[in-house]
Amino acid sequence: MDKRLLDILCCPTTKAPLRLLSDAELAALNQAIAKKGVRFGNGSEVSAAVAAGLITRDRRTIYRVEDEIPVMLADEAIATDQLGDFPDR
Repeated sequence: MDKRLLDILCCPTTKAPLRLLSDAELAALNQAIAKKGVRFGNGSEVSAAVAAGLITRDRRTIYRVEDEIPVMLADEAIATDQLGDFPDR
């Protein structure tokens, strides 16, 4: 993802800055999705693995990136508190 774009993106709800998910964070997210029960902000279940994502710097919210386009919708955000042992970066 273009660094200039990443520098201006922020969480639409909290305005917290974002960064790319690390490989370990992405693996932990996809492992939790595979086990079922991970939900978007709107309550629907996340059914497919995430190829890339952005996380708020406070590590509370993840936004997926599809075809290099960030999906910055609060209803489609993933709260990290439902992921159990989410790795430290």
